[in-house]
Amino acid sequence: MTRIAVVEDDESIQKLITYALTANGYEARGFSDGQTFLDDAEKFEPALVLLDVMMPGIDGIQVLRCLRRSAKFAEIPVMMLTAKSAEADKVSTLDLGADDYMTKPFGVMEMLSRVKALLRRAKMGGVQEATEQVIRPALRFHEITLDEAKHRVSVQEGGEEIHPELTLKEFELLDYMMHNQELVLTRDQIMGQVWNYDYEGESRTIDMHVKTLRQKLGEAGQYIKTVRGVGYRLSAD
Repeated sequence: MTRIAVVEDDESIQKLITYALTANGYEARGFSDGQTFLDDAEKFEPALVLLDVMMPGIDGIQVLRCLRRSAKFAEIPVMMLTAKSAEADKVSTLDLGADDYMTKPFGVMEMLSRVKALLRRAKMGGVQEATEQVIRPALRFHEITLDEAKHRVSVQEGGEEIHPELTLKEFELLDYMMHNQELVLTRDQIMGQVWNYDYEGESRTIDMHVKTLRQKLGEAGQYIKTVRGVGYRLSAD
């Protein structure tokens, strides 16, 4: 049974989430603070972590940093739960390696959909690592080069080659765009391909990832064009 850790200091929210997860066939365990979770993580071995940002003692940001520095949990999917609606707060969690975030209050059905999507992506990645990978040529678009086999991106800028450190979702988003150069990709298509769940109008997950991706690509970030009311396109025009 898939184990999911719910690190949330609000008891009512924690119980709601764990109940919903348990009712849908997961083994969910609640933790009221970050230190308790970190102390028990090795023993519990969760496949996914739902992590509140604001908690007493060690907050969610510190817990996320600990997970990303851990050899065992560096690649574990983490979805942040935050009452903060400021764009800068959301971007900071994505920059630190969070795979997704949800702003409170949120719907249980959307939460379950995102959980399933993150678990599917993690499973697909594990299968790929466990099998012999087919050597594929690197994808190129002007100054941007994306190597799927090495999971690395390089950008030529000012006569130098830079290697931006992308999160998993940023890499997958750029990979999807590189495979569909010059094509307009709708929000529904991006959500379905990169996050594996249906787009919901109030979510700004795509916008946040596009913004941080542009920043990390430097001058080459200008190639990611916004098509208002539709989605995005990787284009030199």
